[in-house]
Amino acid sequence: MTGGGPHHGTIVDRRPNGGGLSGASGLYIVRDDEDERYYTFDYRQIVTEGFRTVRTGERVRFHIRADSPDRAEFVIRLDQPEPAEYYR
Repeated sequence: MTGGGPHHGTIVDRRPNGGGLSGASGLYIVRDDEDERYYTFDYRQIVTEGFRTVRTGERVRFHIRADSPDRAEFVIRLDQPEPAEYYR
């Protein structure tokens, strides 16, 4: 189900890639619920207000980049945590 509409998946990993100001920027990996393929993305693709991050195990909705079919874009968290619980 590449392309088309939104996909749903679970964040399965985050790998540091040494980017960003502090060198701690990471590459996230999401597994598509339907076809079980893996897609990568970085924090710039997370659509949210404030701090852009997701954690392993979180469910997200995303689109697949037309110019790079192994990359996710427009990643939106489905289960928004309570701020007090999330930022402990």
